[in-house]
Amino acid sequence: MVSKNTLCLWYNGDALEAAAFYAKTFVDSEVKAVHHAPSDYPSGKEGDVLTVEFTVMGIPCIGLNGGAEFKHSEAFSFQVATDDQAETDRLWDAIIDNGGEASVCGWCKDKWGLSWQITPRVLTKAYTSTDKAAAKRAFAAMMNMTKIDIATIEAAVRGDSA
Repeated sequence: MVSKNTLCLWYNGDALEAAAFYAKTFVDSEVKAVHHAPSDYPSGKEGDVLTVEFTVMGIPCIGLNGGAEFKHSEAFSFQVATDDQAETDRLWDAIIDNGGEASVCGWCKDKWGLSWQITPRVLTKAYTSTDKAAAKRAFAAMMNMTKIDIATIEAAVRGDSA
């Protein structure tokens, strides 16, 4: 069944490369179909890959090879909830090591400019805690991080000094 709501992500000719990377990096992700242009279009030729149907962690997406006109921005990101430091490190490193760039507070961009929040569940639990002091300490610790370090977040929640 085709999803009623699908994310359409704009690429500059490399939607298939991006979809293949997501499929090998994230669980429950796959390239489902590749569609070629039936004729020439402003940013491509007949036969070029026009769209790629894929999923990212179960979310249906279409990669559209629309050209260089539009760029991704931080206004849209995938937020990935991780269960431990090993998963956090694996996903973060996969994005960065594949031409991506680190940002702050668990955010990074892949080589296509798409933003990702690699967010340990521990962090979300900490900054949304009903213990306001612990939440504030965890949030302050996060604000000083690039990739999230779970041990540091847990120490902040306990009130341990760094």
